[in-house]
Amino acid sequence: MKKEIHPPYAKTTITCACGSTYEVGSTRKELKVEICSHCHPFFTGKQKFVDTGGRVERFKRKYGMQ
Repeated sequence: MKKEIHPPYAKTTITCACGSTYEVGSTRKELKVEICSHCHPFFTGKQKFVDTGGRVERFKRKYGMQ
């Protein structure tokens, strides 16, 4: 690998919207996520509807479903 072209790799804190925090290695200092393994429906077994950026409303408007 070439020297001096790669960003520094260090410990990073990932914070989820549910309040969970994780320590991992990354080139960023801090990351914030909306869903993690503690609150994701696949891992928890609970059905939870997650609408990202109004996708459902756009779909309903586009195809005329009311």
